[in-house]
Amino acid sequence: MSDPDLVRAAGGVVVRPGMPAAAEPQVLIVHRPHRLDWSLPKGKREPGEDDPACARREVLEETGLQCRLVSDLGATHYRDAKGRPKIVRWWAMDVTGGALTANDEVDDFRWLPVPDALGVLSYDTDRSVLARFARRWADDQVAVEGHAGPSTGPGDLGGW
Repeated sequence: MSDPDLVRAAGGVVVRPGMPAAAEPQVLIVHRPHRLDWSLPKGKREPGEDDPACARREVLEETGLQCRLVSDLGATHYRDAKGRPKIVRWWAMDVTGGALTANDEVDDFRWLPVPDALGVLSYDTDRSVLARFARRWADDQVAVEGHAGPSTGPGDLGGW
């Protein structure tokens, strides 16, 4: 039985375009003026929308960037500001088009190396997603350097 109060959302860890595979990745974080916080781009699902479509739409709406999903980073679970249970599904994403554009929801952006982004993000849940991404990125780099070839499993970040 589903919880009628459950909030479903999705978002992404967007990796800077043109990052070479062996370089330390830079990820996009966004500033939301109405909450005065730094976050990963994410948002609530619309009726009839699935998680992947929500993640792509929310990243586009908040950043102006069109992205493709590269790797499933799992979900975070917490209570939102209204006390409702919330599940956010996450993906590593790369940019396929568009340009960073400020709007009512997001007024500033930063491309940062993961360690710097971890220090700026406002929420532990976002930091946990970014740490998960960083572990998978590092695992993928070890596989490439060890000539094992890119992985094809759910943690595959070999698309970069």
